[in-house]
Amino acid sequence: MPGYHLLIIDPQNDFLDTAGAALPVPGANADMDRLAQWLCAHGDAVDSVTVTLDSHASVGIERTTFWLDAQGRELAPFTTVTLAAVQAGQFVPRHAQRLPEVLRYLQQLEAGGQRQLVVWPVHCVLGTWGHLIHEGLSQALAAWELHSGNTVHKVLKGHNPLTEQYSAFRAEVPRADDPRTALNQPLLEALERTNGTLLVAGEALSHCVAASVQDLIGQWDAERLQRTVLLTDCMSPVPGFEAMGVQFLEAARACGVRTQAIAALQGA
Repeated sequence: MPGYHLLIIDPQNDFLDTAGAALPVPGANADMDRLAQWLCAHGDAVDSVTVTLDSHASVGIERTTFWLDAQGRELAPFTTVTLAAVQAGQFVPRHAQRLPEVLRYLQQLEAGGQRQLVVWPVHCVLGTWGHLIHEGLSQALAAWELHSGNTVHKVLKGHNPLTEQYSAFRAEVPRADDPRTALNQPLLEALERTNGTLLVAGEALSHCVAASVQDLIGQWDAERLQRTVLLTDCMSPVPGFEAMGVQFLEAARACGVRTQAIAALQGA
């Protein structure tokens, strides 16, 4: 009988509401505790696991470290940087030679009409503590590998410092010079080929989870979406973006994606 397939989006230290996290999401630590406990108890029902990892440089276009204001001060987290503001000199890249490329990027991003550039605290820098997986979940994943004989598929995303990447599947503005920013067809197809139910968990509900599932909705047919379940007690929104999370869940349900608490899952 086909089992569960887990897609865990960015379950990393820098998103946990614990000491030392760069971008804490209230509820994230408890989310990942619940997921780890369920996996330990029901690992036999899980056929495959994919974990995505936000993986950045310390300076990138969506980070406070990339930008200065007109007085030469670093921007505050969550500042919205628009094309018009950069053209007016209100915000400038720290390294002036980046300006032409930044202007092109903002033009492309805003032409899409889906998102504006928001600068975030520096988080999930590759190789740092903040990049690591929640400790309890990491232990549960290792135990699942040991018991099942399978390997957790880990997918790094967000490498390119000159484009944002919320979705596990593509950057906001793919770059012709970096195939890692294009739509990740192998990952999409691997998840689509699974015969059982795809369970989606991770952080944050309002951003990387939402963007990833929106890409699934855009690529998959109704039958596959109906075998996709969002584990609502294993994902939480970024503070201040709670409404975005609610709207995303409503839109996903309207497309046939199911939502439920992990405690309600039965054995496959």
